[in-house]
Amino acid sequence: MTYVAFLRGINVGGNNKVDMKQLAACFEAAGMQAVKTYINSGNVIFIDDKRLPKEIVSALEATIEKAFGFSVKVLLRDLPQMKTTVKALPATWTNDSDMKCDVMFLWEAIDTPEVLKQTIYKSELEKVIYTPGAILWSIDRKNVSRGGMLKLVGTDLYKQMTIRNCNTARKLLELMKQASA
Repeated sequence: MTYVAFLRGINVGGNNKVDMKQLAACFEAAGMQAVKTYINSGNVIFIDDKRLPKEIVSALEATIEKAFGFSVKVLLRDLPQMKTTVKALPATWTNDSDMKCDVMFLWEAIDTPEVLKQTIYKSELEKVIYTPGAILWSIDRKNVSRGGMLKLVGTDLYKQMTIRNCNTARKLLELMKQASA
């Protein structure tokens, strides 16, 4: 199965620095195949046909902590899950100078449509969609500071998600398709 691993909170604000070549080596040491990293924010595409997702996460978290000296939460998505998430993104949603668009990948404990009731967003400024495994969010750049979703930062809910912009999510899906071909 082809997966993408999202590492939460690495290389953000100078904290939890992780070199991508060393990270790829960790994944290979943990038995992953066809390992490829994408940008410096902790996205790793790989193949593992032997283990269940929970076993993969445990192996990766242990290997990463041993190699880098700090713990990192790992969230997996397989190719079908990423296809579902990216398909749910409206084609007009972009991450550019006019619009900010993020995909908030959810850990299992909060992965339910009711998660939207725990968020604070302003429907007149922000568009928010739940899809299995993620919350999709867009807002005009000029309104970002007025939006409510930014208030998630630091909350318990925020600690149970990892965020990538929509361009990164779309690119990761393409890389996953290439890896599985």
